[in-house]
Amino acid sequence: MRRSQSSSAGQRDLLTGGTPEDANVPQHAGSGRGMARTGANVYVGTASWTDKSLIACKRFYPPGHTSAEARLRYYASRFPMVEVDSSYYAMPSAVNAQLWVGRTPAAFVFNIKAFRLLTGHQTPRIAFPKDLQPELPPGGGPNVYYKDMPDALRDEIWRRYLEALAPLRLAGKLGLVHFQFPPWLTGDRKSRAHVEDCAQRMAGYGVAAEFRSRGWFDGVHADETLTWLRLLGWVNTIVDEPQGFANSIPQVWQTTTPLAAVVRLHGRNHATWNVRESTAASDRFNYDYRDAELAALVDPIRVIAREVARVYVVFNNNYEDQGQRNATTLMHLLGDDAMQ
Repeated sequence: MRRSQSSSAGQRDLLTGGTPEDANVPQHAGSGRGMARTGANVYVGTASWTDKSLIACKRFYPPGHTSAEARLRYYASRFPMVEVDSSYYAMPSAVNAQLWVGRTPAAFVFNIKAFRLLTGHQTPRIAFPKDLQPELPPGGGPNVYYKDMPDALRDEIWRRYLEALAPLRLAGKLGLVHFQFPPWLTGDRKSRAHVEDCAQRMAGYGVAAEFRSRGWFDGVHADETLTWLRLLGWVNTIVDEPQGFANSIPQVWQTTTPLAAVVRLHGRNHATWNVRESTAASDRFNYDYRDAELAALVDPIRVIAREVARVYVVFNNNYEDQGQRNATTLMHLLGDDAMQ
């Protein structure tokens, strides 16, 4: 197993517009104190720009935009940011990250989802780089978990993950690294220990936490969770999603670091929230927001935009072109507050 110093070591996440000269300044909650907001600071975009149903519907990309480069260039001409979801399903690549840098405007920003193993989700063996697969824990099952990984292999996966982010970070295009934790992380001591381990590994980066267990925000736990996130310097993910399920959390319009806030819109489709027989993730998030529903989000977004340097609004209703259409409408409703 090859191990070397990550090329991203000591570099600063340029989330708030820093320069490489700031490289030794850690990116944590305290570093944003007193940061003044100037101009538009709401970045609206979607989760992914290459979802199969989006391409198949043929309503977003103009004719002839069939290559990966053409699609990203066109997407980046319409929106100021995007969330990379492919990095959840497989380890990201520094080669791809460098290509993304060259295909997008200077001010365009990428939020990156954390690789699923790092969040505690079950991870198929085939999702790992081929040279690491023989070193995975033995067993007949198709999936492995973070808790079962040997320490040395864990360290190597973290090193490679952060190394893959380095081109975006160096170019000032890395927004938040988004950790979407599984429902079985319920807010107990063991759950918090895993998140704190991730926080230690991600020191110096802008990071958002999204939970999928209501235990984090039940009753008094809500204030405890928010206080804890502030101590970690992590961003609380404000979600819009179906309510009434064990893996639903409420919409908590609270910021936890002055650096950034993230609003993630999953749609409000109760019928598909926990559907198991779908063949694509986009089926689960099949929801077209009405204009009135989007208009109701404008004031809360403007409130948090006054508290942080940047707000990222990510539409995860990624069925066909629903997210792109809804994102365009919200940008229009936000007016001068939205980055163009």
